[in-house]
Parts: sequence; structure tokens; C-alpha cells
Amino acid sequence: MQSNDARILRGAAIPTACAGLVGVLVGAAVAGAEGALGAALGTVVVIAFFGLGLYAISRIGEAWPQLLLGAGFLVYTTQVGVMLVLLLLFRDATWMDGRVFGLTVLACLLVWLAAQAWTHTRVKQLYVEPSDSGRSADAEPRA
Repeated sequence: MQSNDARILRGAAIPTACAGLVGVLVGAAVAGAEGALGAALGTVVVIAFFGLGLYAISRIGEAWPQLLLGAGFLVYTTQVGVMLVLLLLFRDATWMDGRVFGLTVLACLLVWLAAQAWTHTRVKQLYVEPSDSGRSADAEPRA
């Protein structure tokens, strides 16, 4: 993972964890222990899913940059699809509050996307990587 990708990951994960903590506190106040558990699980799911997705995109970008757009679309679509399945599975769980879980997932997902986009606009990225020798690859040596 490149250093700028790690900064983007931190820039998205930290605000999401803070939003999840707020969700746990609100969930505990509204629905007791089941609400706190649902909010905590929702926060972990969002951070794990989107963190692994960003890591996968970073690795694909390093290995096959020409596949980056398609891979990004596939990873994001898969994340949203699996998230929908989890929401449907945990909606009627008796050991946690499904509504708090769903609302926390939604809130953390929105915070993740906003923080990732904001951090991405602040990270300085090289569009052209400098060559090792300090001159262009097609330049002829001077005699």
C-alpha cells in the first residue's frame, strides 16, 4: 500500500470510528445493550468492508493500473451488495437491535465516503513518477 493510500485509509477510518462511537452511545441510550451491540457491530462491519475494499483497490492499482476503474466498480458494487445482505440478515436478530444496526451502518457508510473523498482531495499524489536517474528515460546521454 502506498503512503498516500494509507493516509486516505486513516483519514476515512478515524472519522468513521468516531461516528460509530456516537452510534454506540446513542444505541445504548435508545435500545440498551442490544442497541449498543448493534451499533458496535455496524461500525466494525463498515470499517472492515470499506477498509478491505480500499486495500484491494490499492493493490490492484499497483499491479494492474489499467484495470483500476473496473476493479473499483466491482469492489464497490460487491461491498454495497454484501452490506445489503447483512442488513437483511441482521434486521430480525433478537440478540441486537436491527434498526440501530442499520442506522449505524448507514451513518458510518456516509461518514466513510465523505471522509475518504475529503482526504483524497487533500493528499498530494504524483501523476508522473520521477525516474531513478533524474532524467527522462528516452533522453540520450551527452558525449
